[in-house]
Amino acid sequence: MSPTVSAVGAVSPVTRRVRAYLAPVDRMAGVPTVFDPAQMGAFALDTPPEPWVDLGWCSNFVRKSETKVGAMTTGAPAMVQSQVRSQVEATVKLEFGNWGKLQLALAAGSQQMNLLRTATGAAANGTGGPAVAAVPLAAGSTATTLNVGAAAAQFQVGDLVAVDVNYGSQVGFVGSGVSAAYVSSPTAFGSDVNYIRRVSLNVGRVVAIAAGALQLGEALLAGAPTAEMQVSPLVGFVDREGGGFFQEWSGLFVQDGEQGDRVIYHYPRLQAMQGSTETVETLAGPLARVKLAGAFRALPVKDSNDGEMVLCFRSYLPGAMRAV
Repeated sequence: MSPTVSAVGAVSPVTRRVRAYLAPVDRMAGVPTVFDPAQMGAFALDTPPEPWVDLGWCSNFVRKSETKVGAMTTGAPAMVQSQVRSQVEATVKLEFGNWGKLQLALAAGSQQMNLLRTATGAAANGTGGPAVAAVPLAAGSTATTLNVGAAAAQFQVGDLVAVDVNYGSQVGFVGSGVSAAYVSSPTAFGSDVNYIRRVSLNVGRVVAIAAGALQLGEALLAGAPTAEMQVSPLVGFVDREGGGFFQEWSGLFVQDGEQGDRVIYHYPRLQAMQGSTETVETLAGPLARVKLAGAFRALPVKDSNDGEMVLCFRSYLPGAMRAV
Protein backbone atom coordinates (compact mmCIF):
# COMPACT_ATOMS: atom_id res chain seq x y z
CA MET A 1 0.00 0.00 0.00
CA SER A 2 1.33 3.40 -0.95
CA PRO A 3 1.81 5.82 1.96
CA THR A 4 -0.64 8.68 2.19
CA VAL A 5 0.85 12.00 1.12
CA SER A 6 -0.77 15.19 2.36
CA ALA A 7 -0.26 18.71 1.13
CA VAL A 8 1.26 21.18 3.56
CA GLY A 9 -1.11 23.88 4.73
CA ALA A 10 -1.09 27.12 2.78
CA VAL A 11 0.46 30.17 4.44
CA SER A 12 0.80 33.87 3.67
CA PRO A 13 3.97 34.64 1.69
CA VAL A 14 6.90 35.82 3.80
CA THR A 15 9.31 37.91 1.74
CA ARG A 16 12.37 40.05 2.33
CA ARG A 17 12.59 42.42 -0.63
CA VAL A 18 11.15 43.18 -4.06
CA ARG A 19 13.17 42.69 -7.26
CA ALA A 20 12.33 45.06 -10.13
CA TYR A 21 12.66 44.45 -13.88
CA LEU A 22 11.71 46.47 -16.95
CA ALA A 23 11.30 45.89 -20.66
CA PRO A 24 10.67 48.19 -23.64
CA VAL A 25 7.28 49.29 -24.92
CA ASP A 26 6.98 49.77 -28.68
CA ARG A 27 5.75 53.34 -28.50
CA MET A 28 5.05 53.60 -32.24
CA ALA A 29 2.73 50.58 -32.22
CA GLY A 30 1.62 50.88 -28.58
CA VAL A 31 2.72 47.28 -27.93
CA PRO A 32 4.20 46.38 -24.52
CA THR A 33 6.47 43.47 -23.64
CA VAL A 34 4.40 40.42 -22.66
CA PHE A 35 5.30 38.40 -19.58
CA ASP A 36 3.71 34.94 -19.45
CA PRO A 37 3.87 33.69 -15.83
CA ALA A 38 2.88 30.18 -16.91
CA GLN A 39 6.01 29.92 -19.07
CA MET A 40 8.43 32.34 -17.41
CA GLY A 41 7.27 32.72 -13.80
CA ALA A 42 9.93 30.50 -12.22
CA PHE A 43 12.92 32.32 -13.75
CA ALA A 44 16.09 32.77 -11.70
CA LEU A 45 16.11 36.30 -10.31
CA ASP A 46 19.62 37.02 -11.59
CA THR A 47 18.82 35.89 -15.15
CA PRO A 48 15.43 37.27 -16.25
CA PRO A 49 14.01 36.18 -19.62
CA GLU A 50 14.78 38.45 -22.56
CA PRO A 51 14.14 41.30 -23.07
CA TRP A 52 13.56 41.97 -19.35
CA VAL A 53 16.36 43.95 -17.68
CA ASP A 54 17.22 43.57 -14.01
CA LEU A 55 16.95 46.84 -12.05
CA GLY A 56 18.01 45.29 -8.75
CA TRP A 57 16.32 45.31 -5.38
CA CYS A 58 13.90 48.07 -4.43
CA SER A 59 12.31 49.14 -1.18
CA ASN A 60 9.08 50.76 0.01
CA PHE A 61 7.23 49.08 -2.83
CA VAL A 62 3.58 50.15 -2.73
CA ARG A 63 1.01 49.18 -5.32
CA LYS A 64 -2.39 50.79 -5.07
CA SER A 65 -5.71 50.09 -6.75
CA GLU A 66 -7.66 53.29 -7.25
CA THR A 67 -10.47 51.57 -9.14
CA LYS A 68 -13.87 52.92 -8.18
CA VAL A 69 -16.90 50.65 -7.88
CA GLY A 70 -20.36 52.17 -8.08
CA ALA A 71 -23.83 50.79 -7.40
CA MET A 72 -26.55 50.38 -10.03
CA THR A 73 -29.94 51.02 -8.45
CA THR A 74 -33.52 50.66 -9.67
CA GLY A 75 -37.00 51.10 -8.24
CA ALA A 76 -38.55 53.41 -5.68
CA PRO A 77 -37.16 53.33 -3.14
CA ALA A 78 -33.92 52.70 -5.01
CA MET A 79 -32.29 49.35 -4.33
CA VAL A 80 -28.90 48.12 -5.43
CA GLN A 81 -29.28 45.56 -8.21
CA SER A 82 -25.69 45.28 -9.41
CA GLN A 83 -22.31 46.94 -9.33
CA VAL A 84 -20.20 48.59 -12.02
CA ARG A 85 -16.62 49.78 -12.20
CA SER A 86 -16.89 53.49 -12.90
CA GLN A 87 -13.14 54.12 -13.04
CA VAL A 88 -10.18 51.76 -13.33
CA GLU A 89 -6.81 53.05 -12.16
CA ALA A 90 -3.67 51.62 -10.58
CA THR A 91 -0.40 53.16 -9.37
CA VAL A 92 2.98 51.87 -8.20
CA LYS A 93 5.54 53.61 -5.99
CA LEU A 94 8.99 52.38 -5.00
CA GLU A 95 12.55 53.37 -4.18
CA PHE A 96 15.43 51.97 -6.22
CA GLY A 97 18.44 50.53 -4.42
CA ASN A 98 20.80 51.56 -7.25
CA TRP A 99 21.56 54.67 -9.27
CA GLY A 100 22.02 53.67 -12.91
CA LYS A 101 20.97 54.89 -16.32
CA LEU A 102 17.74 52.88 -16.41
CA GLN A 103 16.77 53.62 -12.81
CA LEU A 104 17.38 57.32 -13.46
CA ALA A 105 15.28 57.19 -16.63
CA LEU A 106 12.39 55.51 -14.84
CA ALA A 107 12.45 58.00 -11.99
CA ALA A 108 12.99 61.08 -14.19
CA GLY A 109 9.47 61.30 -15.58
CA SER A 110 10.57 62.90 -18.84
CA GLN A 111 13.72 62.61 -21.00
CA GLN A 112 16.78 61.32 -19.13
CA MET A 113 19.71 62.77 -21.00
CA ASN A 114 23.37 61.90 -21.45
CA LEU A 115 25.99 64.53 -20.69
CA LEU A 116 28.04 64.13 -23.85
CA ARG A 117 31.67 65.20 -23.65
CA THR A 118 31.74 68.79 -24.88
CA ALA A 119 33.93 70.18 -27.61
CA THR A 120 36.75 72.56 -26.71
CA GLY A 121 35.38 76.07 -26.19
CA ALA A 122 31.74 74.92 -26.31
CA ALA A 123 29.16 77.31 -24.91
CA ALA A 124 27.78 76.20 -21.55
CA ASN A 125 24.29 74.68 -21.38
CA GLY A 126 22.25 73.00 -18.65
CA THR A 127 22.13 69.65 -20.46
CA GLY A 128 25.62 69.96 -21.93
CA GLY A 129 27.00 72.14 -24.69
CA PRO A 130 27.93 71.16 -28.24
CA ALA A 131 29.57 67.73 -28.15
CA VAL A 132 32.80 66.40 -29.58
CA ALA A 133 32.42 64.60 -32.89
CA ALA A 134 31.04 61.09 -32.61
CA VAL A 135 33.12 58.12 -33.76
CA PRO A 136 31.80 55.83 -36.54
CA LEU A 137 31.67 52.08 -35.94
CA ALA A 138 33.52 49.57 -38.07
CA ALA A 139 32.15 46.25 -39.25
CA GLY A 140 32.00 43.41 -36.75
CA SER A 141 30.79 45.43 -33.78
CA THR A 142 28.61 43.55 -31.32
CA ALA A 143 26.44 44.39 -28.30
CA THR A 144 29.56 44.20 -26.10
CA THR A 145 32.41 45.07 -28.49
CA LEU A 146 32.62 48.34 -30.42
CA ASN A 147 35.13 48.35 -33.27
CA VAL A 148 36.34 51.93 -33.75
CA GLY A 149 39.83 51.34 -35.22
CA ALA A 150 42.41 54.07 -34.65
CA ALA A 151 39.77 56.21 -32.89
CA ALA A 152 40.16 53.91 -29.87
CA ALA A 153 42.95 56.27 -28.81
CA GLN A 154 40.26 58.86 -28.02
CA PHE A 155 38.81 56.63 -25.28
CA GLN A 156 40.05 55.38 -21.93
CA VAL A 157 39.09 52.39 -19.82
CA GLY A 158 36.28 53.53 -17.55
CA ASP A 159 34.68 55.89 -20.09
CA LEU A 160 30.93 55.95 -20.54
CA VAL A 161 29.62 55.90 -24.11
CA ALA A 162 26.34 56.38 -25.94
CA VAL A 163 25.80 54.38 -29.13
CA ASP A 164 23.07 55.49 -31.51
CA VAL A 165 22.30 57.03 -34.89
CA ASN A 166 22.78 60.64 -35.92
CA TYR A 167 19.86 63.03 -35.69
CA GLY A 168 18.76 64.10 -39.14
CA SER A 169 15.38 65.85 -38.84
CA GLN A 170 13.52 62.71 -37.72
CA VAL A 171 10.13 63.24 -36.09
CA GLY A 172 8.30 60.96 -33.68
CA PHE A 173 9.87 58.64 -31.12
CA VAL A 174 13.67 58.44 -31.23
CA GLY A 175 16.22 56.23 -29.54
CA SER A 176 17.41 52.70 -30.35
CA GLY A 177 16.11 49.82 -28.26
CA VAL A 178 13.85 52.05 -26.17
CA SER A 179 12.00 55.22 -27.15
CA ALA A 180 13.93 57.86 -25.23
CA ALA A 181 12.21 61.04 -26.44
CA TYR A 182 9.57 62.33 -28.82
CA VAL A 183 10.39 64.88 -31.52
CA SER A 184 7.37 66.87 -32.66
CA SER A 185 9.30 69.31 -34.84
CA PRO A 186 12.93 69.24 -35.99
CA THR A 187 13.23 73.02 -35.89
CA ALA A 188 13.86 72.97 -32.13
CA PHE A 189 17.07 70.97 -32.53
CA GLY A 190 18.81 73.00 -35.17
CA SER A 191 21.88 71.19 -36.43
CA ASP A 192 22.58 69.04 -33.34
CA VAL A 193 23.52 65.79 -35.02
CA ASN A 194 24.12 64.29 -31.56
CA TYR A 195 20.59 64.80 -30.21
CA ILE A 196 19.57 61.13 -30.33
CA ARG A 197 22.78 60.14 -28.54
CA ARG A 198 21.94 62.83 -25.96
CA VAL A 199 18.73 61.05 -25.02
CA SER A 200 19.53 57.45 -25.93
CA LEU A 201 19.35 54.68 -23.34
CA ASN A 202 21.76 52.63 -25.44
CA VAL A 203 24.76 53.33 -23.21
CA GLY A 204 27.64 51.35 -21.72
CA ARG A 205 30.89 51.44 -19.74
CA VAL A 206 34.24 50.74 -21.42
CA VAL A 207 36.05 48.07 -19.36
CA ALA A 208 38.88 47.22 -21.77
CA ILE A 209 40.46 48.52 -25.00
CA ALA A 210 42.42 46.33 -27.37
CA ALA A 211 43.14 46.16 -31.11
CA GLY A 212 40.91 49.12 -31.93
CA ALA A 213 37.92 47.73 -30.04
CA LEU A 214 36.09 49.05 -26.96
CA GLN A 215 34.93 46.24 -24.68
CA LEU A 216 31.78 47.07 -22.71
CA GLY A 217 30.94 45.80 -19.25
CA GLU A 218 27.38 44.87 -20.26
CA ALA A 219 25.55 44.32 -23.51
CA LEU A 220 23.91 47.36 -25.09
CA LEU A 221 20.17 47.58 -24.55
CA ALA A 222 19.50 47.68 -28.30
CA GLY A 223 21.76 44.71 -29.04
CA ALA A 224 24.33 44.66 -31.82
CA PRO A 225 24.72 48.17 -33.29
CA THR A 226 23.76 48.94 -36.87
CA ALA A 227 26.14 50.39 -39.44
CA GLU A 228 24.51 53.82 -39.06
CA MET A 229 25.29 54.10 -35.34
CA GLN A 230 28.16 56.13 -33.92
CA VAL A 231 29.82 56.37 -30.49
CA SER A 232 29.87 59.46 -28.28
CA PRO A 233 31.76 59.62 -24.98
CA LEU A 234 29.81 60.96 -22.03
CA VAL A 235 30.58 62.04 -18.47
CA GLY A 236 27.26 61.41 -16.73
CA PHE A 237 23.51 61.90 -16.90
CA VAL A 238 21.06 64.77 -16.41
CA ASP A 239 17.29 65.11 -16.23
CA ARG A 240 14.97 68.07 -15.88
CA GLU A 241 11.82 69.07 -14.08
CA GLY A 242 9.22 69.54 -16.78
CA GLY A 243 9.12 68.61 -20.44
CA GLY A 244 6.40 67.08 -22.57
CA PHE A 245 7.68 63.49 -22.86
CA PHE A 246 6.54 60.64 -20.59
CA GLN A 247 8.73 57.62 -19.97
CA GLU A 248 6.82 54.38 -20.59
CA TRP A 249 7.98 50.84 -19.80
CA SER A 250 6.70 47.37 -19.11
CA GLY A 251 7.32 46.65 -15.43
CA LEU A 252 7.76 43.43 -13.47
CA PHE A 253 8.09 43.16 -9.68
CA VAL A 254 8.85 39.87 -7.93
CA GLN A 255 8.53 38.89 -4.27
CA ASP A 256 10.20 35.56 -3.49
CA GLY A 257 8.65 33.80 -0.50
CA GLU A 258 10.76 32.08 2.14
CA GLN A 259 8.56 28.94 1.83
CA GLY A 260 9.29 28.55 -1.89
CA ASP A 261 6.32 30.55 -3.18
CA ARG A 262 6.49 33.59 -5.44
CA VAL A 263 4.30 36.65 -6.08
CA ILE A 264 4.69 38.46 -9.40
CA TYR A 265 3.20 41.83 -10.34
CA HIS A 266 3.22 42.52 -14.07
CA TYR A 267 2.34 45.99 -15.34
CA PRO A 268 2.48 45.90 -19.17
CA ARG A 269 2.43 49.71 -19.45
CA LEU A 270 3.76 52.03 -16.78
CA GLN A 271 4.20 55.78 -17.25
CA ALA A 272 6.03 57.98 -14.79
CA MET A 273 3.61 60.19 -12.85
CA GLN A 274 6.06 62.53 -11.11
CA GLY A 275 9.28 64.38 -11.81
CA SER A 276 12.73 63.61 -10.44
CA THR A 277 12.39 62.78 -6.74
CA GLU A 278 14.75 61.41 -4.09
CA THR A 279 14.37 60.15 -0.55
CA VAL A 280 17.06 60.21 2.15
CA GLU A 281 17.80 57.29 4.44
CA THR A 282 19.90 58.18 7.50
CA LEU A 283 22.91 55.94 8.08
CA ALA A 284 25.52 55.95 10.84
CA GLY A 285 26.92 59.31 11.92
CA PRO A 286 26.64 62.11 9.33
CA LEU A 287 26.10 59.69 6.44
CA ALA A 288 22.85 59.41 4.51
CA ARG A 289 21.84 57.31 1.52
CA VAL A 290 20.07 59.14 -1.31
CA LYS A 291 17.59 56.85 -3.08
CA LEU A 292 15.73 57.38 -6.33
CA ALA A 293 11.96 57.46 -5.80
CA GLY A 294 9.68 56.45 -8.63
CA ALA A 295 5.91 56.74 -9.00
CA PHE A 296 4.05 55.29 -11.96
CA ARG A 297 0.54 55.11 -13.35
CA ALA A 298 -0.58 51.94 -15.16
CA LEU A 299 -2.10 52.19 -18.63
CA PRO A 300 -4.48 49.61 -20.12
CA VAL A 301 -3.86 46.57 -22.32
CA LYS A 302 -6.20 43.95 -23.74
CA ASP A 303 -5.99 40.38 -22.43
CA SER A 304 -6.22 38.23 -25.55
CA ASN A 305 -7.82 35.36 -23.61
CA ASP A 306 -11.11 37.20 -23.09
CA GLY A 307 -10.74 40.71 -24.52
CA GLU A 308 -10.88 42.46 -21.13
CA MET A 309 -9.04 45.77 -20.78
CA VAL A 310 -6.82 45.58 -17.69
CA LEU A 311 -3.98 47.44 -15.99
CA CYS A 312 -1.93 44.78 -14.23
CA PHE A 313 -1.60 41.07 -13.54
CA ARG A 314 -0.86 39.58 -10.11
CA SER A 315 0.41 36.00 -10.25
CA TYR A 316 0.95 33.61 -7.35
CA LEU A 317 3.13 30.51 -7.74
CA PRO A 318 2.57 28.32 -4.64
CA GLY A 319 5.48 26.60 -2.97
CA ALA A 320 5.97 22.86 -3.46
CA MET A 321 3.26 20.68 -1.90
CA ARG A 322 1.34 23.63 -0.49
CA ALA A 323 -2.41 23.21 -0.22
CA VAL A 324 -4.37 25.26 -2.70
